[in-house]
Amino acid sequence: MNPIADRRSFIQNLLTGNAIVAASNPEHTLVCLFLRGGADTLNMFIPYEDDEYYRQRPTIGIARPKKTGKDSALDLDGHYGLNPKMEKLKAVFDEGRLAVIQGVGMDNTSGSHFECQDQIEHGEAFGETIGGGWLGRHLRSRSGGLATSLSAIAIGSIMPESLRGAPAASVLRSLEDLELKTRASQPEAVAQILSRLYGAEASALGKQGRETVDLLQRVREIRKQKYVPENGVDYPDHKMATGLREIARLIKADVGLEVACVDFGGWDTHFFQGALSSFHGKKVEILANALAAFDQDLKAVRHRVTTVVMTEFGRRLYENASLGTDHGRGFAMMVMGGRIKGGTIHGPWPAMKNEAADGPGGLRISYDYRSVLGEVLEDVTGNSHIDAVFPGAKRTNLGLIA
Repeated sequence: MNPIADRRSFIQNLLTGNAIVAASNPEHTLVCLFLRGGADTLNMFIPYEDDEYYRQRPTIGIARPKKTGKDSALDLDGHYGLNPKMEKLKAVFDEGRLAVIQGVGMDNTSGSHFECQDQIEHGEAFGETIGGGWLGRHLRSRSGGLATSLSAIAIGSIMPESLRGAPAASVLRSLEDLELKTRASQPEAVAQILSRLYGAEASALGKQGRETVDLLQRVREIRKQKYVPENGVDYPDHKMATGLREIARLIKADVGLEVACVDFGGWDTHFFQGALSSFHGKKVEILANALAAFDQDLKAVRHRVTTVVMTEFGRRLYENASLGTDHGRGFAMMVMGGRIKGGTIHGPWPAMKNEAADGPGGLRISYDYRSVLGEVLEDVTGNSHIDAVFPGAKRTNLGLIA
């Protein structure tokens, strides 16, 4: 999808019944970051106290914490260590804004990227078809049900399956995509004409039209000002990080953003995964630096932003003959925000196993992924209709919310 098509879709949504204008300042914004490819979270949060980890990963394992040097895990709780490439996230964890949930997964044993991504984005059990995405159902089930095209956004060029069925949602790369394009390059003049047109109309369409014009004007004013992240933040030079930067910009502009989605691909590490100096090490560093920047940039509004980081499945415990890791089952999910009971790694240990009859080895699954997502929706966004979002799901309360 090209930027022109993105703009056209956005404007069309605003000017039709697909976009009903809601309050400009939602109580909370949920940000969903999807690590596509099956991220190896065992090399993010290292169970350094379990010798089996080092027996199974002789070349790609991350060394136990040391008092000096930057090539070993950073101790988190006496059992787990943080990958040293993720050092900037340690303060977020220590200060209680980052929780990690070990052994999250689903009942799909196929090891298929497509099937598992599709299932987790639809919020389903294996073999079940509900219809639409879990975020789409969340936005439809919440109290009021009102939305604008900036209530839900996906950064990129494709609408994620999780947002399918939302009352209104937009796909964009940046706010610069959103502008009324005219042959005379006079969007302000067109906006004034639309304002006068709808100002004389007393119908529901006229009211919606006026609200549409007001929203476009607000977006235009935001775009005029060069965005400077707060608190000396410098986002990494990566499209995922740029996406988080745009989300921060929209949150602070109070345009009514309730849900935002952004992807970070390339986590399929079958070959030459390495420990710290490889491409996997580079990816975890970008991820951590981007999340830490986002947290610091939003310091003044952390209490109304929650970020969930997930993947479709984890990797196997042992390294393969190609010095990589193959598809596994359970993974560690991250939840970050001002209302999160952080500084804790949830989930029992030991949680490792090798090949078994129920599918690929790796982290034993302790929690259905819908338990984490449902708890965030219920306790942070205030959605009291979780059974409509995840019908039939058997959820476990983890105590993630402060």
